[in-house]
Amino acid sequence: MKKIGLDDIQGLAAYENIREEFRREIIELKKKRRVAVGAQVTLVFENRKTVIFQIQEMLRAERIKDLDKIREEVEVYNGLIPDGGELSATLLLEIEDQTHIREELLKFLGLDEAVFIQVGVGPPIRARFEEGHSKEDKISAVQYVRFSLDPGLIQAMVEKKDRTRLFIDHPHYKAETTLTPESQQSLAEDLMV
Repeated sequence: MKKIGLDDIQGLAAYENIREEFRREIIELKKKRRVAVGAQVTLVFENRKTVIFQIQEMLRAERIKDLDKIREEVEVYNGLIPDGGELSATLLLEIEDQTHIREELLKFLGLDEAVFIQVGVGPPIRARFEEGHSKEDKISAVQYVRFSLDPGLIQAMVEKKDRTRLFIDHPHYKAETTLTPESQQSLAEDLMV
């Protein structure tokens, strides 16, 4: 998937003119790309549009106009763009009991070895987690993951020959879900780029 360049980003005034329409478009897109795996883990699959939206919203919120700072934001967020044959997602750990958030998060240590995608009866593909969001005694509620699929699995997903499922096999959290046809189609489109 093509990385984002400065020419993909609107200035603050121009963005304000299109923001509401773009925001509605992204909300609709994310409905297909947000996948709950059980009650406490959600993956939001990223693509160029979702990442451009995040950049635009960050620039708007921080009122960033300096070209060098915009370049920095684009560079950071380009890390969310999947490479060829990959799916990229933001993984959110959703902890409801805020009074015991640290204890609840610590139960997810080792999650980086326990998240998988599987197309049909193909081999499960383990997610690769971005480094720096988990340590021996600490884990972030927001993680960034990638799934690398081989050409055969990509073809099966694109052609919808087989259903795709996400699952987590962790000692303290076991859950799975099958992608809806709409979700599978949206992710398949990323793999065709």
